[in-house]
Amino acid sequence: MIGTQKIRPFLWFDTEAEEAANYYVTGFKDSRINYVARYGKEGPGPEGQVMIVEFTLAGQDYVALNGGPHFKFTEAISLMVSCEDQAEVDRLWDYLVEGGTPSQCGWLKDKYGLSWQIVPARMFEMMKDEDKVRAGRAFAAMMQMVKFDVAALEKAYAGG
Repeated sequence: MIGTQKIRPFLWFDTEAEEAANYYVTGFKDSRINYVARYGKEGPGPEGQVMIVEFTLAGQDYVALNGGPHFKFTEAISLMVSCEDQAEVDRLWDYLVEGGTPSQCGWLKDKYGLSWQIVPARMFEMMKDEDKVRAGRAFAAMMQMVKFDVAALEKAYAGG
């Protein structure tokens, strides 16, 4: 195993682990495929089929498995991306939602069914504000959004 992080998300796919890993590393900076292991004649998958893909996504190590159709992703777990600005929100949202499904409050499911939250870092700062009125206005604005609009959040936060 290439990864050195003690805890790494482990993603179960039917047969798309390598395809998904390649898709994810294309969309994020500081990302790469680290290792691909294939099933041998012992199985349980077809000999030569990708079994495990280890990859790094924006500096975080992940493992993807082709484990068959037994388990599916749910919204009970998602990958949250803290974005620097609206441009990064737009770029990642547009990339990941293609072929997937938008939800609300920055959530989406990608074309593989994995849930993501594409959130401006500024939103966290607003939510932590000790002025609960300002934080509440930002929260109320967020609840009306599908993809985050940083300018609209800032306007609501400021009281405008």
